[in-house]
Amino acid sequence: MTDLRKGFSAPVEAFLADTHGHFIDGEFLADNVTTSIKNPCDESILCNVSEGSSQTVDIAIRAARRAFSTGEWSRWTPAKRQNVLWRLADLVERDRDILAEIEALNAGKAISGCKAVDIDGAIDLLRYMAGWATKIEGSTKSVSIPGEHFAYTLKEPIGVVGAVVPWNWPFNMAIWKLAAPLAVGCTVVLKPAQLTPLSILYFARLCQEVGLPPGVINIVLGRGSDVGEALVSHAGVDKISFTGSTPIGINVGLSASRNINPVTLELGGKSPMLVFEDAEIDAVVEATQQSVFFNTGQVCSAGSRLYVHRAVHSKMVSAIVERATAMKVGDVLSDKTEMGPAISKSQRDSVNDYIELGISEGADLVCGGVNHQSPGYWLTPTILDNCNNEMRVVQEEIFGPVLVVIPFDSEEHGIALANDNPFGLAASVFTRDISRATRVTRCLEAGTVWINTHDLIDANTPFGGVKQSGFGKDLGPEQLSHFLNTKSVWCQL
Repeated sequence: MTDLRKGFSAPVEAFLADTHGHFIDGEFLADNVTTSIKNPCDESILCNVSEGSSQTVDIAIRAARRAFSTGEWSRWTPAKRQNVLWRLADLVERDRDILAEIEALNAGKAISGCKAVDIDGAIDLLRYMAGWATKIEGSTKSVSIPGEHFAYTLKEPIGVVGAVVPWNWPFNMAIWKLAAPLAVGCTVVLKPAQLTPLSILYFARLCQEVGLPPGVINIVLGRGSDVGEALVSHAGVDKISFTGSTPIGINVGLSASRNINPVTLELGGKSPMLVFEDAEIDAVVEATQQSVFFNTGQVCSAGSRLYVHRAVHSKMVSAIVERATAMKVGDVLSDKTEMGPAISKSQRDSVNDYIELGISEGADLVCGGVNHQSPGYWLTPTILDNCNNEMRVVQEEIFGPVLVVIPFDSEEHGIALANDNPFGLAASVFTRDISRATRVTRCLEAGTVWINTHDLIDANTPFGGVKQSGFGKDLGPEQLSHFLNTKSVWCQL
C-alpha cells in the first residue's frame, strides 16, 4: 500500500486516511456498515466509507425539510444565498488541486483534463448560479375580470430536492445538481454514485467551513438499489433530479410518479457526429479526442457514432486512427496522461464485450481493442470501421473509448442514419457550408447540436436530451425553472 500511495499529496493522503460517513444536518455521521473505495488504476483500496440504508435517507430528508421549512436558508435574502455560493466557489478554487487529485484517483480521470473540465467547470457553475439568486422574478398580470383587481405571480423554491449523480463525473455532476436549487432557496439530499463519493465528501467539509446552515446540503452514501430507490420514492421529497443510464432513469421516473413528484432525467446517449466531404479533418480529429476518448469514453454525450461522407471516409479514419494510437494512457496524476482506466472491472469487461460483438457483427477493428496494463481497469482507444446502423454497437451505448464509423452518401442519407437511434442527447455537424450546417442542425433529433466541434459545455447553456435521453435541462437559466413553483396571487382593490 505504501508504494502505491507514494505519489499522493499530503492533504489527499490525510483525507484518505479517514473513514468517511454521510453528511447530514451539517455533520458527518458514520454507519456500522462500510464499503471500500477502490482506485481503478491499480485496484488498491483508497479508503472506506459508510453504506447507508432507507433509514439513513429518511434522516437526511427530515433534516433537509427542517432546513427548508423552519431553518434559515429558504428565508435568507437572495443576496445572502448568493454570497455563500460565491464563497463556496472560492473555496473550491483554493482547493482545486486537492479536489482534482481526489477525483483523478477515485474516478480514474487524467488529472489535467479533470482540473480544466471537472473542477473549473464546477467553479464556474457555482458562480453563475450564485448570480441568479438575486434575479428570480414574478410578473404582474393584466386581468379581465370585472371590477378592480390586481394579479401577480411569485416564484418560490419547490422545497426538498432529491438528487442522484453518476460515477463518470462525480464532482461536476454533483455541482450541476446542487447549484441551481441552492440559488433559489431549496435544500438538497444528494446521493453520489457508490463507486465515486470522495470528491463531494471533501466538498462537504468546505460547506462546513463556509458556514452553510445545517440540513441545506445532505449527502447519503450507499447502493442505488437501496439508498437511491429510497430517495427517489420518498414522500418527503418535492423534486427529483437524476443523471444516469436510461434503464435506471425509467425506474426513477416510475418511483417518483407515485408521489406525483416532478422529475428531471438526464439519461444515456449515442450521439452522432455527421462529417461532410468539406469538413476540416483536424476539427473532426479534435472532436473525437474531446468526446469519445476523453474521460475514457465514459461520457453520456460522447460522439460515439461517426458518420463520414464516403468521399472522405478513408482519409478521415486514417487521421483519427493516427491520433488515437498516439494517445498517452497511464498514470492519472501525470499532466502528460490523456486517458485513464475504466471505472471498474465490470465496466471494462462490458466495453470489451461490445468490441468483440462489433467484430462478430462485421465491423473492422482498425485500432485498439486490447487491454495494455494490469492490474487496473485499462482500455485502449478503439475504432470500429465500416459499421452499419443494424449493428448493436451502433445502436447501444457502450460507455467506453469506442468509436464506430459508418459511411454515408448524401445529406439526406446522413441525417436519416443519425436520427435512426433511440437516444437524442446530442449531435454534431462538420462542414464549411454554414447553410448546410444550419439546415442539418434543424433536422437532427437532439437536445444539443454542435457545429464543427463536439462536447462543449458552458454554465449559461442548457443541457439535456430528447427521446430516450430524458427530459428537462441542467445548466443555463432554463434549469432554474425546475426548482421553482409559480404562485398566482389575486387582490381585489
